[in-house]
Amino acid sequence: MDISKAPPPLCSAGPVDNDMFSWKGAIMGAEDSPYEGGVFSLNIQFPCDYPFRPPWIYFTTRIYHPNINRQGCIWLDILRSQWTPALTISKVLLSISSMLYNPNPKDPLVPSIAKMYLKDRDGYNAMARAWTRKYAM
Repeated sequence: MDISKAPPPLCSAGPVDNDMFSWKGAIMGAEDSPYEGGVFSLNIQFPCDYPFRPPWIYFTTRIYHPNINRQGCIWLDILRSQWTPALTISKVLLSISSMLYNPNPKDPLVPSIAKMYLKDRDGYNAMARAWTRKYAM
């Protein structure tokens, strides 16, 4: 689980108080995205049978995104049905970071935000930037 050997860009994570099952992580908002300049914190809980089951990962920083709800839950297939033990925490964090830049509005966790993303991209970007300034800076 040590990501120090292959840290993904714009991501970091590590154990809390040497507890290998409880980690904190962070994802930095990518340039040219409405999340640019933001630092988004995550909690990462590894099940005792990891890597055979996915870690439970959720944002503790509020974020305006169609695939992340108010509680920070992340709607990403590799954290559910597409999990495989070959996925490292680095790859998972990279996928979450990529999802911030490229939301999946066709499989949303928050349909109202997905609708805005599809029908009013400028409004979506403005709202995501406002939330980033308010909660992640």
